[in-house]
Amino acid sequence: MSLLDKPIRKKRIVVLGAGFAGLTFCRRFRSEFAEIILIDRQNHHLFQPLLYQVATAGLSMPEISRPIRSILSRRKNVTVLMDEVTGIDAENKQVILKAQKEPLAFDYLVIGLGAQNDYFGHPEWEAHAPGLKSLDDAIRIRQNLLLAFEQAEITEDPETQRRLLTIAVIGGGPTGVELAGACAELARVILRRDFRRIDPEKTKIILIEAGDRILSAFDPELSAEAEKQLRRLGVNILKNEPVQSISKEQVVLKDLTIQAGTILWGAGVRGNPLAAKLGIELDSKGRIPVRADCSLNQHRNIFAVGDIATLKDGLGQPVPTVSPAAMQMANHVARIIRDEIECRTQITHNRPSFVYNNKGSMATIGRAAAIAQMGRLKLKGYSAWLAWLFVHLIFLIGFRNKAFVLLQWAWSYFTYGSGSRVISGMDRTFRIKPFAVNPASRVDELAQMENQNTGSGI
Repeated sequence: MSLLDKPIRKKRIVVLGAGFAGLTFCRRFRSEFAEIILIDRQNHHLFQPLLYQVATAGLSMPEISRPIRSILSRRKNVTVLMDEVTGIDAENKQVILKAQKEPLAFDYLVIGLGAQNDYFGHPEWEAHAPGLKSLDDAIRIRQNLLLAFEQAEITEDPETQRRLLTIAVIGGGPTGVELAGACAELARVILRRDFRRIDPEKTKIILIEAGDRILSAFDPELSAEAEKQLRRLGVNILKNEPVQSISKEQVVLKDLTIQAGTILWGAGVRGNPLAAKLGIELDSKGRIPVRADCSLNQHRNIFAVGDIATLKDGLGQPVPTVSPAAMQMANHVARIIRDEIECRTQITHNRPSFVYNNKGSMATIGRAAAIAQMGRLKLKGYSAWLAWLFVHLIFLIGFRNKAFVLLQWAWSYFTYGSGSRVISGMDRTFRIKPFAVNPASRVDELAQMENQNTGSGI
């Protein structure tokens, strides 16, 4: 039997994370000489750019998520494992999983685990200021927002009402700006006719930014335009105000203390903690430094892609932590691994460098309000908003999701309504989190229930 007649063992590629990077790799990599094992602790892929709309009751969860197995059902060489990675043994080429007795061996490892919220050394802030990285985060925020209005409706204390109708959003990046704009529309447009004892239009939304301008990654002209659009929606913007501390319903700044029934975090992210399991030096944000081909310096068969990686591309430009960059990196790594496997060669040190094709940045502020920067082209207002709608529909996975999101957007635009405002998960005693108010009010009875019951809402 000649060398060419000998059967070839399929190379095993293990992919960690089914976000934009991991899923793109699995969909684009094609070789009969390899098998792929995709591992994620969730069973769904999440279209994260629209997560803020779930958090602010604009869209429902199924409209921006889809089961991973459904997306990859036709890829026979891809096995999906719903499991949690607890360790990576880079030297022995193994991944340790929570539900598996034996380590999972690999020939190539692609790490696309993304990022998590960064509270800048104050993890205790998370309990009072949830960030927005998962469907669970969005559910928690939507619960807080909707219950705040319900609690304000049943209380008789004006001071408590004012606190409940104050929303503080920390961070003037895209997430913070989108949350602030969506909260303003929810209160002043969608809910304005729904209550009798409170006026939702009097809701105070405060956007807090530590720097001297919001959306600092954009051109200063567009940042100023975004600020103007937010103020038009009634959002109060505080700049050059780093947060000193956060506690229950309270944000302390340098010279100001804000009492807020809802506090939202959008101020920063850092790499997934699993990166520390590699035993290599990480950057200040806990991300994995990689070579220009997206591989690790110490382990050329391990790649990091997406938000968990930090690198300068082949042109020396820092690659931003955005979804287009994650997908481009995944495509680049897929080509490298396919070429090495199909050429039956050893891992080479002359791989092509990744070059990021920056197609622009967008941020939506509210109804028919957005900014977009694509090279020298700058869009703002209605035209930027239309471009934002088109781009997000294109990248949303699945025809059903595209159709439902488009229908929901059209309904909201023409009727000024929002169809995802149901609060569920309440117990039979109609439990609502109480606040100290007038002793003669109904809320005292609810306060006694709070001591006896637990529950959650959507």
